[in-house]
Amino acid sequence: MYKSYIKRIIDLLLALIAILILTPFMIPIVIGLLLTGEHYVFYFQERIGYKNKPFKIWKFATMLRASPKLGTGSLTLRNDPRLMPMGRFLRKTKINEIPQVINVLLGSMSVVGPRPLMAVDFKKFPEAIRDKVYQSRPGITGIGSIIFRDEEKWISESGMDPHEFDKKFIAPYKGALEIWYQENISFVTDVKLVICTVWVILFPHSELPYRFFNELPAKPVELTE
Repeated sequence: MYKSYIKRIIDLLLALIAILILTPFMIPIVIGLLLTGEHYVFYFQERIGYKNKPFKIWKFATMLRASPKLGTGSLTLRNDPRLMPMGRFLRKTKINEIPQVINVLLGSMSVVGPRPLMAVDFKKFPEAIRDKVYQSRPGITGIGSIIFRDEEKWISESGMDPHEFDKKFIAPYKGALEIWYQENISFVTDVKLVICTVWVILFPHSELPYRFFNELPAKPVELTE
């Protein structure tokens, strides 16, 4: 009942409230983006969505338009040279994610759900996981987004080829976390994940998610601080 109907009703209400409240605060960001970098505001990219169907995700622009074809492609590193002047701040504070409330309003995303991935990263999952990850709409936040909030740090400091490290350690753990979410979707779980999201933005090194959800899959040694 919650997953099928109530979750969508809550999403619509929260998206409408968020748009009304956040619009005045987004105006300075829009102006800043128009005056810096490549002078564009929104970034649209195809991601894998509900039932594995592609959709266009909305974000504030943080990287060069050609970034998917430059450097490490779909992977972002610490101090990535493809970041535009405001990009680092927007990504660190997660403000770049705010336009996704439009995706929520349109029904392609939820407030809480699995992390929406590019096809190239989605294909790193084994087929069995690909069949299950998007049995609910991808979310602005979620367990994958929370745990991998500083993914750039792990990739940059691994000492391995970024794509090899991602395939060997990050992708399998992302998959395990998202399967955990599919098996534990509930109103209480979603509320806890929203609380965790706010908390880790304020305290980036907090381990609160593992205390809130002590049954989470164990983090690989390679991903520990």
